Amino acid sequence: MIQFDHVTKRYPERGDALKDLSLRLTAGEMAFLTGHSGAGKSTLLKLIGLIERPTRGQVLVNGRNLGSLPRRLIPYHRREIGMIFQDHRLLPDRTVFDNVALPLVAAGMPRRDIARRVRAALDQVGLLRLERARPLALSSGEQQRVGIARAVVGRPPIILADEPTGNLDPDLSREIFTLFERFHEVGVSLLIATHNLELVEEMSYRTLRLHAGRLVADSGGW
Repeated sequence: MIQFDHVTKRYPERGDALKDLSLRLTAGEMAFLTGHSGAGKSTLLKLIGLIERPTRGQVLVNGRNLGSLPRRLIPYHRREIGMIFQDHRLLPDRTVFDNVALPLVAAGMPRRDIARRVRAALDQVGLLRLERARPLALSSGEQQRVGIARAVVGRPPIILADEPTGNLDPDLSREIFTLFERFHEVGVSLLIATHNLELVEEMSYRTLRLHAGRLVADSGGW
């Protein structure tokens, strides 16, 4: 469960990125986050992932108040969240296998278990045959699938995606969104920030719309 209670996030150099925002997503829910560039979508995701902390208000994830979470517990919180980025953020000097394995290595998982989990994640996104390839040898769509495999390899209950199809054509974008649906079907919570309103409308999931840091529309409500 993700809950924002009257959350404001202020940056000294550019003012309020989020303003008195309240919302709640239930466990296992899939929702889209829309709005113009600069509306606050990325900031909202960063607060959930504890990349940022709120200026005012409370952000709760599974009943945990992130504003008061000790620094030493942040890595454990982040293991419960898979992050997917528009720019992939893959290490070019590592293989596909090694890029996907990074969260498991950081968590100290045994090597044998890492190999099994990485190959299962790559199989989920249809890239098992490319496990020894380097990211720069892949297409943009394949690189995004590697990023998705890395996000799900630790089997987190929550996946956050920030403009995951921003650099992809419509057919590849639809494939990525279909992958998200498959994760949703097995109980994963997903919050996807996107400009792709056509696909959002096709898929008919809950949609949250931000404007100038405020929640101005919510097709689900609470």
